[in-house]
Amino acid sequence: MSSDKELKEIFRKEFSNNPEKYYPSVMKDLGFKRHHCTNCGKNFWSISDRNKCGDASCSGGFLFINNTPAKHKMDYIQLWKNFSSIMEKQGYTPVKRVPIIARWRDDLFFVEASIDAFIPYVVNGEVEPPANPLVVPQLAVRFNDIDNVGITGSHNTCFIMAGQHAFYPPEKYKPNDYLQHLLKWFTDGMKIPINEIILHEDVWAGSGNFGPSIEVFSRGIELGNQVYMQYRSQEDGKYTDLPLKVLDMGLGYERNVWFSNATSTSYETTFPAVVKKLYSITGLKPDHDLVVKFLPFASFLNADEVDDINKVWHDIAKKIQTDVSILKETVMPLSAIYSIADHTRALLVAISDGGLPSNVGGGYNLRVILRRAMSLAEKYGWDIDFTNLCEEHARYLKPLFPELQENMKEVGEILENEKKKYEIAKQKSTAIIESSIKKDVDIKKLIALYDSHGIPPQLIVEEAKKKGMKIVLPDNFFALVTEKHRKAEKKAKHVMDVSGLPATEIRYYDLPYKTDINAKVLKIVDKNKVVLDRTIFYPESGGQESDTGLINNCKVLSVQRFGKVIVHSADKADFNEGDEVECKIDWPRRLQLSQHHTAVHVVNGAARAVLGKHIWQGGTHKSEEKATLDISHYEQLTDEQLLQIEKLANKTVRKSADISRNVMNRIDAEQKYGMLIYQGGVIPHKQLRIIEIPGAEYKDVEACGGTHLENTHEIGKIIIANSERIQDGVIRLIIVAGKAAEKYMEDQNKILTEIEEITGVKGENTVKVSAELFGLWKKSKKQAKSRHENIIGLANNFLDGILVEKIEGDIQALKNVSQTLSGNDKVIVLFGIKDKKINVFGSAGSATSIDIGKKIGETCAMLGGKGGGSKHVAQGFGIDFDKLDEVIERLKGNLRK
Repeated sequence: MSSDKELKEIFRKEFSNNPEKYYPSVMKDLGFKRHHCTNCGKNFWSISDRNKCGDASCSGGFLFINNTPAKHKMDYIQLWKNFSSIMEKQGYTPVKRVPIIARWRDDLFFVEASIDAFIPYVVNGEVEPPANPLVVPQLAVRFNDIDNVGITGSHNTCFIMAGQHAFYPPEKYKPNDYLQHLLKWFTDGMKIPINEIILHEDVWAGSGNFGPSIEVFSRGIELGNQVYMQYRSQEDGKYTDLPLKVLDMGLGYERNVWFSNATSTSYETTFPAVVKKLYSITGLKPDHDLVVKFLPFASFLNADEVDDINKVWHDIAKKIQTDVSILKETVMPLSAIYSIADHTRALLVAISDGGLPSNVGGGYNLRVILRRAMSLAEKYGWDIDFTNLCEEHARYLKPLFPELQENMKEVGEILENEKKKYEIAKQKSTAIIESSIKKDVDIKKLIALYDSHGIPPQLIVEEAKKKGMKIVLPDNFFALVTEKHRKAEKKAKHVMDVSGLPATEIRYYDLPYKTDINAKVLKIVDKNKVVLDRTIFYPESGGQESDTGLINNCKVLSVQRFGKVIVHSADKADFNEGDEVECKIDWPRRLQLSQHHTAVHVVNGAARAVLGKHIWQGGTHKSEEKATLDISHYEQLTDEQLLQIEKLANKTVRKSADISRNVMNRIDAEQKYGMLIYQGGVIPHKQLRIIEIPGAEYKDVEACGGTHLENTHEIGKIIIANSERIQDGVIRLIIVAGKAAEKYMEDQNKILTEIEEITGVKGENTVKVSAELFGLWKKSKKQAKSRHENIIGLANNFLDGILVEKIEGDIQALKNVSQTLSGNDKVIVLFGIKDKKINVFGSAGSATSIDIGKKIGETCAMLGGKGGGSKHVAQGFGIDFDKLDEVIERLKGNLRK
């Protein structure tokens, strides 16, 4: 099958040759005439005669600055009220946005467009939309053009895509109506004269689906894009009609606000309160006259589309008759302010919606924009409180998105934690940078250093500059860094062919406490894989291990689900297809699995109540022995926090609350409970099984297909046995409940008895003695780790095979380090400060021409001491601390001559 890009190219020509078949005919009815752009070759429609399409690159930039044709001026909040009002009058229902963390998708981390909220289930016809047709103020994020933010005037990482959507079968699908509805917004809502509107023909493609699209332009800027998703491509190069045709219109919300004002940059109309605050903090006073001259051409500085960005800067400076250095000195600090405004809003929204900056997955992109914002503030010496900026964003956006103010405490804690990590990364980066710039540093190396160590590229460039080296930082650096973290990887799954078999009748939900049932054998595959007409065996799913038991006298070892068919793997099958068999599950195992699964829900809810709303469930596993629960959190949990979570969880157990288990329509469930139901990830079904557990001080509601108990008291005691940080931003809790918790306590008592026997101490003193022993062990381990890290750091500091360094330690420590790092082609001289004396040790490999004994003798004499040794190994001491740094630098130069 062709890629999306190839599909667009294939069908662009066909659509262009048959516009009356593919594009809305209403354009002609409204007086629009078809033209061909003499600059880019694109076909477009306009009321008046034109030979240019109206794109900025063809028309000469943004021509609406200080000269907008829009007669209705609106601020950022007003625009949605007006847009939704006009669309509502035309039959569209306004609906609330979904979180930008796309937990219902297994192919995206973030919502990148308003249609993403309805992919795949609504678009493929499995689920009804919340309204039809509808409009939505959908917040979205994209990280593919970070480097353009703040410069081009129209790029953002976080933005509102005001979506206009309809989902209908072909006979009810009406593109002509949809385009007229949208045009009414521009002519009546923004009051743009219709002769100022230009409609571009284009093609959209995504995931094998495609269709024609109409882009709405005015005076150099695209204001919206209406896609008519109507076709599905085939392997033979042909295509078929989609059974459900979709209208996907994305309004450039920020651009519409900017266009209606046209007197400032889009960043000042998008973040008016925050930009004003940043002007005050930084003391920056924009040269508005120069900025107004620059803005029409700002779009030309798109780093993704320009081969020589410096040439573009010079071209723009020439057009507006100013010096290029003056232009950059004016624009770049402003772009830094606008980037910080944009990035902090993106972080506010993402963190509020359950995202967490980290070094993996989508969290990586959040960390990238945070560190980019921090490095921009450092570059210009601005002291900016990012949490305070987020609060300002939340206050301003309250009429649109009141939920953003609810999570400010956690947002602040997370940003502060990230700031500490950034400072630590910078401190650790010194030695790595020193080592790296000794060799050629290309773009791959810059990306690798950022990816692996979090080192901002600016630090490397600045350090190289100090040493007279020039490293060119690509204008699209952050786009290159983030692109590979855009999508989640899909894992291949083993699939068994069950075609032709009817759906298995599931009885483990409606008969959760029934241990046996009779069933008919429909199919036996590979001698031991059994398909029944109905079953009470729960298949492995959602991290819960499958039931085991018996089919007649054959042991059921595992159970799996393939589509709507459940397959039982047995040790043998002593029955035939068509036989009626007796099925009996291992009830103690089922009970324990149900206890662990329900306990995971309880602990997840308790963790969210104790730690904050940023807590989201990641992976889980439920076995007989234990359950594991991975939660998103920015730092390791303290013993006190673990105890709080455990106490609250057991308080829920003692509450003896009934556990609700209801099957609901997906849309109904989302509207009633929100996206929190997707704690367990993607559930590809129209109907969702909702598990609702009323906690002691919270309520946990999740879409879950696992086996659960009927009342919380059946869980028994819950123990959080351990916690560990399994990756950046993810903490794993080890949980035991029911019989497993009782066994855990028995095992702990046995361990305590053994410790008493080993230490010879009983009772409370056992803890004290054990703590002392553990302290000694921990100190020893820490010292060993510190030595290891120091040696690794020193290994990076060799230059031309020579290492001269000052470290802590006595003469024996210097010998140990030298022995670890030495080689036939290496020369090492180490200076160690200990007991008010300078210890000196040196070694020279057999392949070098250095007489290290002579060098050590001369060096120690300069330090007021003495030393010597053989040609290859020598040692000595000195006492003149004032001369030490000077002697070290002289020795480095001497050895390298």
